[in-house]
Amino acid sequence: MDIDKILQLIFGLVGGLGLFLLGMKSMSDGMQAVAGSGLRRMIAAATTNRILATLVGIFVTCVIQSSSITTVMVVGFVNSGLMTLTQAIGVIMGANIGTTITGWILVLKVGKYGLPLMGAAAFVYLFSKGDRWRYWGMFFMGVGMVFFGLELMKDACTVIRETPEFEVWFHRFLADNYFGVLKCALAGCVLTMLVQSSSATLGITITLATTGVIEYRTAAALVLGENIGTTITAILASLGATTNARRAAYFHVIFNLLGVFWITLLFPWYIELIVKLVPQDVTMQIATTHSVFNVANTLLFLPFVPVFARLLERIVPGKALKEKPHLTDLDIRMLETPSLAIEQSRNEIIKMGHGCIKMMDWLAELLAQPEHDSQLAERLKHREKVLDNVQDEVSQFVTHLLSGNVPHAIAEESRQQLRLADEYESISDYIETIFRFDEKLRRVNLRFSDQQRDELLKLHALVKRYIEGVNLAYKDANPDAVTKLDPVSKQIRKLIKQIRNEHLADISSVDIAPQITVAHLNALNAYGRVRDHGQNVAEVVAGEK
Repeated sequence: MDIDKILQLIFGLVGGLGLFLLGMKSMSDGMQAVAGSGLRRMIAAATTNRILATLVGIFVTCVIQSSSITTVMVVGFVNSGLMTLTQAIGVIMGANIGTTITGWILVLKVGKYGLPLMGAAAFVYLFSKGDRWRYWGMFFMGVGMVFFGLELMKDACTVIRETPEFEVWFHRFLADNYFGVLKCALAGCVLTMLVQSSSATLGITITLATTGVIEYRTAAALVLGENIGTTITAILASLGATTNARRAAYFHVIFNLLGVFWITLLFPWYIELIVKLVPQDVTMQIATTHSVFNVANTLLFLPFVPVFARLLERIVPGKALKEKPHLTDLDIRMLETPSLAIEQSRNEIIKMGHGCIKMMDWLAELLAQPEHDSQLAERLKHREKVLDNVQDEVSQFVTHLLSGNVPHAIAEESRQQLRLADEYESISDYIETIFRFDEKLRRVNLRFSDQQRDELLKLHALVKRYIEGVNLAYKDANPDAVTKLDPVSKQIRKLIKQIRNEHLADISSVDIAPQITVAHLNALNAYGRVRDHGQNVAEVVAGEK
């Protein structure tokens, strides 16, 4: 056997496959950047309606160009509690349909134009000033890489036709009987597990078929196996995840295994149907095989989504204790899709705002109590520590996100989120500080007077109202709401000044313990700082800083 031909085959296949995979990633990154807001809206729309969830899975996978990434995201969402098992099942079925878009892209057969397309798109990507044009350039550069990589693999595969030893080896894989179909499906499954990309193995399959190394029937059986092989990514992603996340990953395996099982039983008739639909073009035959199988499989199992959910609950029983493996819902697996990752971290910022409001409710209750409720006091202190840790997790997640290649808009929002996490953490610090001043007074058997307590509670209610308004403005992304809160902000400053002046005036006429004066003035200052940090959040929402 000629060593030069072997090297030509290996180098051509490895180089072409590497370029193909890089192209798929560039297509994915480009489309995510262009359709980022659409992705976020679609995921948010994935309700318990199984049909809508399936459509979301199709759309997201068409954009991301990878059912593996979509499934990993779904496992992450279920793991964090943002998606139910029923929703996840629908999205996973849709992802299996969406991934067939790769085959139809390859049907275009513009391989010889792959290199000029890649070059032209590279100029757009490198020299465009606008983000949108830049990421469209990245997308088409990826398309060019995919087709040029496919051409390189085709050129390499001509060596197989010229080398009898290679041809004999490949002829061992013939889908001419049921055992042969299973053997080819197993080969496709193993290859996809190794590459961890069904799109890549589909590209290899189409290359082998178009160069005549394998016949269409064999290619069709390989494609069926690739559907099973791609499930390994979800299984790996579910390791160490919650019970529901593991159930979602196991469904992906069961769904594809059952689908391949029933289609292999009908394989001769299925192939006959595809050949009737597409008589000649082998690339289109393979793409049609992939699409029809996944659409038929989804339509077959869609009515039984609740049944599958109950079955998975039996196969993977829940644990006795409530599972909460992460303090936040952030999942590092989301970083592959920046548009959805930034939405996940945004949800955490919103939760931090809600946490601050809860702390304010508990503080008002504690200030009004004759004796502090020790459990409530501990809850307030614990929540402050939790928000400290949440800020750390959000900061780490967003920093990882910024270290990747993300669109300018997402990078800007990421920097805003870093600041917002710090602002909310500071608000929680000052809320706890106010409580500690009151607690310190009580240790020496001192209390704020009824008038002082009533004034502080009045100020407290006003500050809480302001923070609630800011939180809502951020949640709704409504900068106009911030403008309407300006009078409340000014009212807080005015009330703090009034209470401080009245207290200082009382010192000369009323016997007030120094510790009360210190605690009272410091509490006023702390409420002022809560307002300041709330205003900083408002400025971010309004786009002023």
